[in-house]
Order: sequence, then structure tokens, then C-alpha cells
Amino acid sequence: MRLGATALLLSLALQAQAQPAPATSGPLLPRDGAEAAQFRGSLVFFNYCMTCHGPNADGRGRAARLYNPPPADLRASDKNATYMRQIVRLGGKAMGRSEFMPPRGEELTDEQVTDVVAYLQSMSNARKP
Repeated sequence: MRLGATALLLSLALQAQAQPAPATSGPLLPRDGAEAAQFRGSLVFFNYCMTCHGPNADGRGRAARLYNPPPADLRASDKNATYMRQIVRLGGKAMGRSEFMPPRGEELTDEQVTDVVAYLQSMSNARKP
């Protein structure tokens, strides 16, 4: 499945290189906007985090029942962006949390880590009034 997703992303990237960038924001998101970061972050989340944290980031992924403690409900997280970036990079054990949360610092770029944090913060119930 990961190979299929990688092939799809590569295909989309090659198509994007062949087309000129839009002058204004329309149906395509501007690269550096908050919405673009959230979209890119959703791709990272669904590729690396969903199996445990679930498609709704509620800690109820397919693999959640295998772990004690269970994966965190990321929608209810009150952690700041710095903490979230660190736990993604270093993993749960290094941050005094679950040893089952793997470190992703070697796999993800800084932009990917920042983007997945933006995505998670956009769906956080703790941040909504």
C-alpha cells in the first residue's frame, strides 16, 4: 500500500513540475499558506500515523488495540507545536510517553514534521473555542 501511495505522489509531483504555478490562489493552494501546510500534513498523517491514531486522530486506529497504553487522542491534545514536533521527531519513549510511538526524525523532513503538526492543530478540539 505504501508503494502505491508513493507512486501516486511521485506521479502527482511530476505532473506538477510540468505545469506552471498559478499566479493567484484559486482551486490550488498557495505553497506557503496555512491551508497548504495542513493539506501536506494530512498526507504525512495518513501515511505514518493513521494506523495507530486512526483516520480521525482519535487514538482508535486499526492497531490501537495492540498497545497499552493506547495511542493518544490527538484531537484532545493541548500540547503546543514545539512539543508536538519533538514527539514526532524523537518518539514517545524519549518524551516520557508511550514506548510504542516510534521516532520519525530520520524519516521525515523538517517541513513534513511542521506540516503534520499544523494538520493536527487544525483538527484539535482543545484549540477550538
